[in-house]
Amino acid sequence: MNTLDAIQSRRAIKHYDPAHRMSEAEIRQLLETAMLAPTAFNIQNWRFVAVTDPEVRKEIRAVAWDQAQVTEASLLIVLCADTKSWSKDAGRYWKNAPQPVQDFLVPAIGQYYAGREQVQRDEAMRSCGMAGMTIMLAAKAMGYDSCPMDGFDFDAVAKVINLPEDHVISFMISVGKGTQPAWPKGGQLAYEEVVIQNRF
Repeated sequence: MNTLDAIQSRRAIKHYDPAHRMSEAEIRQLLETAMLAPTAFNIQNWRFVAVTDPEVRKEIRAVAWDQAQVTEASLLIVLCADTKSWSKDAGRYWKNAPQPVQDFLVPAIGQYYAGREQVQRDEAMRSCGMAGMTIMLAAKAMGYDSCPMDGFDFDAVAKVINLPEDHVISFMISVGKGTQPAWPKGGQLAYEEVVIQNRF
């Protein structure tokens, strides 16, 4: 599917065929595509929890306002980020780069993130946002629908998935075969209100 077509046709779909199963190969293709999303300093701080176990799905649905897509979608992805990935063997993020690039960038990672908790969290959210959009567009190109979700108890879901202390949850995405179209778009702001030329 053409990228512009995928962007224009992607909608948040909340009703899925609960009998449909994605193959392991499809799930891997989707998540490997998400791993091509950009991250600052190439720290690849996103972590994708692919929830396929029906019992775990039920536990999450119980703390997600009983939203049907949690259990009915073919795949539920909890987008998380390791806020300390910058400090975990940073050299591996640039191991294939020329030595002068490694010598410059690897120390810069620690210099930028060390002691800056808010920056680490902000980076996690940015990274997950870009990866999440990549997932939704790739899903559309693969013939699947999706829905980004933040309507859930973040602490409760963290407990269900055994989220490590140095990780955060950004949002979830359901992926599957939609059974009902999305509602008509609620209202799009005017281009002139959204796009500012040079300065506010």
